[in-house]
Amino acid sequence: MIAKAKAISHGINDLRYITGESQHKKHPEKIYRVLDNLLSSEPDAMGILNSMQLTLSQYRSIKNSVIRIELSPSPEHTQFYDIEDWQKLWQEFAEEFDKQVIIGKNGKVRSCPTNLAGSKYSVWLHTESKGEVPHLHAAICRLDEDGNINNDHNIHLRAQRAAERVAKKRGWTTAAQIRNWNIPQVNWDCMEVLKAMPSWSWDEYKSALIRKGYTVHEREDKKGILRGYALVHGNTKYKASELGVGRNLMVSKLPATWEKLYHQPAIAIRNNTPLEVQQIAEHKAAPIDYTQYRPDHSDMIPYTLTHKDKEHKFYIPEKVLDCFNDEFNYRFVSNSHELADMAVAIFVGLLDTPNVATGGGGGGSQSELPWRDKDEDDLQWARRCARAASRSLGKKTIIGLKR
Repeated sequence: MIAKAKAISHGINDLRYITGESQHKKHPEKIYRVLDNLLSSEPDAMGILNSMQLTLSQYRSIKNSVIRIELSPSPEHTQFYDIEDWQKLWQEFAEEFDKQVIIGKNGKVRSCPTNLAGSKYSVWLHTESKGEVPHLHAAICRLDEDGNINNDHNIHLRAQRAAERVAKKRGWTTAAQIRNWNIPQVNWDCMEVLKAMPSWSWDEYKSALIRKGYTVHEREDKKGILRGYALVHGNTKYKASELGVGRNLMVSKLPATWEKLYHQPAIAIRNNTPLEVQQIAEHKAAPIDYTQYRPDHSDMIPYTLTHKDKEHKFYIPEKVLDCFNDEFNYRFVSNSHELADMAVAIFVGLLDTPNVATGGGGGGSQSELPWRDKDEDDLQWARRCARAASRSLGKKTIIGLKR
């Protein structure tokens, strides 16, 4: 579930948009009122704004007088929702939104709890979006009915955290989980673009990523020199400093990364086939279909993954799951579920494997192969998948505990 929040000054435009009164809304019949808080009986957009302005006039004038919130859960979680269900979802979100205290790096409070519950607001359900993903829009008065301001400092973080907490309570896939799932694919796409470039060029790198469906946000200094970039895919943003291995996809390191990829050692040719390719064919294990239960393997147990908004059911050896549970013990690792999911996804071939050493402490070309070796048994492959997941997501130890 994803949530966005921002304090705005153009309240009437926003209200006309969310209520379907705007001329830009082609299907107002697909927009529904969910609930109003501390407002008279079902006012229109102007009526909502006038009521909010009455509260503001009693206390003080504020430039950004309206808080705009958009709440978008995954469609599979809400496909059978009625208005009452949407009301409950909003109320849970508003409760989590209100009770947060945001602390700055210096330890001081930057944003105290808000009071949406004591403020005038209107919430509407939109089902007319191009992707047909139902989502909520809300407009909230910046002042509560006692004249206290709803602080908008880091309000986007407040919304994100509230959405994460509600999703976890309901057992839904969170935005953070989706993001963690997608990072390996983003890394892969970036590296594929670099491999295909005959010479280093930022413009070509950027254009190729755009062709893959990414939006590229450039960050330049006052002199117009490119200092950083971020990729946006769907509703998720990925900073370059968070991608790659050792931050090798940052602007300052991209030329060197391309250099390493482009200038590879010469490969011996035998019968018109690269020797390296022949070695891969000889050592790579044949793919195994883990989507089907195999009666001849009594130790196979079901495991369900949610990937790219779809549920996938697999049957994996029980000893493999035990290996992941031991490696990512929930009593000590806060992101144990995400790590186990990624390890299973790599094990069954749903995700490509990041390069990790197969040996206990060694390296070498053969130990860095990003696929399952035909000589590896299930446990050896599972341990390598666990290391790959740890390398990609990072193992977050619960504070105060050590393994």
